Amino acid sequence: MNLTLQVWRQKNSRTEGRMESYQLSGISEDMSFLEMFDVLNEQLVHEGKDPVAFDHDCREGICGACSMYINGRPHGPLQGVTTCQLHMRSFKDGDTIVVEPWRAQAFPVIKDLVTDRASFDRIISAGGYISVNTGNAQDANSIPVPKENADASFMAAACIGCGACVAACKNASAMLFTSAKISQLALLPQGEAERTARAKKMVAQMDEEGFGACTNTGACAAECPKGISMENIARMNREFFVAEIGTKD
Repeated sequence: MNLTLQVWRQKNSRTEGRMESYQLSGISEDMSFLEMFDVLNEQLVHEGKDPVAFDHDCREGICGACSMYINGRPHGPLQGVTTCQLHMRSFKDGDTIVVEPWRAQAFPVIKDLVTDRASFDRIISAGGYISVNTGNAQDANSIPVPKENADASFMAAACIGCGACVAACKNASAMLFTSAKISQLALLPQGEAERTARAKKMVAQMDEEGFGACTNTGACAAECPKGISMENIARMNREFFVAEIGTKD
């Protein structure tokens, strides 16, 4: 395959960025999107140019690091797929592919396609934990949990924190991410101890980071590679409302 890449290049968060065009040839349709970028970077290094910086780690769709905005969609044209799982067979010979970083005030660009998503870490640190003895694990089934709750909690916990929900949202809202992290603990008895404080602290931290408000357009859930449901946003709103009412004099 022969391709034209339009890639966002930006030295750091303090400099202006620009789109640069690159020509690639001999790309196999069996390559992943990141492998294609490896080929591009080898070409740039061979030419004595600065390679394109991009985030990656596991390359198995688990870690959420491969945050690229591809042809106007987070992680590219396929649903339920991260960038590292996107293969070049999803494109055609001669295509022009536009690649940009996540666009959000709370995700400042570090370099090129790499953004600082530490804001997500701070939201989790604000309340996404439980107070437990960290010694030996308890015996299986020692704490009864309804299967319906366990399944819903597991589905919320599938969130990998990639930030696609923020990138897809016109308001750059982090409601889907935050609600998933609140839901996975609110649905389990282990999460009861900090339940009210968790909702208030994590929502407050989300707002402090500069994420936008949710207007229920659903773009976040539509682009989420792990299929996190908007039901979690409704649950988070209920958790927050109950926490607010419970702390009033």
